[in-house]
Amino acid sequence: MIESSYQYPSYNKMGPIASINIYSDNNCSSESPLAALLFLDIHPLPAFNPFPLGIVPGPIRRTEDSATRHGRYSQVAPYETPSYGRKKGRAAMATYTGPKVRLSRRVGVPICDTPKHTSKRQLTPPGMHGFRGRRLRDYGIRLVEKQKLRYHYNILEKQFRRTVEEAKRKQGNSGDVLMQLLERRLDNVVRRTGMVRTIWASRQLVGHGHVLVNGVKCDIPSRRLDVGDVVTVKTKIEKVVRENMESMGGHEVPGWIAFNPSELNAKVAALPTKDQIPFDVNTNLIIEFYR
Repeated sequence: MIESSYQYPSYNKMGPIASINIYSDNNCSSESPLAALLFLDIHPLPAFNPFPLGIVPGPIRRTEDSATRHGRYSQVAPYETPSYGRKKGRAAMATYTGPKVRLSRRVGVPICDTPKHTSKRQLTPPGMHGFRGRRLRDYGIRLVEKQKLRYHYNILEKQFRRTVEEAKRKQGNSGDVLMQLLERRLDNVVRRTGMVRTIWASRQLVGHGHVLVNGVKCDIPSRRLDVGDVVTVKTKIEKVVRENMESMGGHEVPGWIAFNPSELNAKVAALPTKDQIPFDVNTNLIIEFYR
């Protein structure tokens, strides 16, 4: 085995990373189909190169945790979205965070019981002239009814569609079953008790871990409560809750919720009925919309 005198360095964007030596076998017969058998011997250079293939994927995040698990460098894929202020392993919020009064003006009814939403000026359609002369067809009428219910419970379209499909599979009137499923959401139960004024404040109260269900912390606003479940709040947030209740004098708690204001606990006493839901909407049009 004789080493050839030629060396072919391999290059990439970071410079040469290795030298390749070519060896040939002199014992190879001339009658062989191959004139010589080539053997590659790669000798890496001592310089450190974090990208041996010359591919730079994007920003490099050097943290103590990543250095322990992945060596000195931790590469982040270009398509990976940075998690600003989010906990590790938790996705972004699936909720609407834009202007709220715009939603009431869009559907023409107050989706929230606050002066901003109930004033006469805010019930006019958006625009300089309020879209005068606009007439809705059958599809538009059903779409507006569906949007009313979505905005009132602060649910995005995908989750609302799944709830409608679940209501269709259950026995009974699909519209009434749909309202029961939406009313028994944890964030809505907290709102119905009067601890907070709006569904968005209720979602924040639950999401921050201030609500207990049967003595166990629950930070999932979409959790569906059953008959007999007890909802309470933590001690450190009781002062804020009582101030909210004082500012909402005259609030009526639905009959299907047994609420104790002194102890700040609420119990789901029964399933809600259609006449116990303080929001007027035609559920039959909503079921027809998803046919």
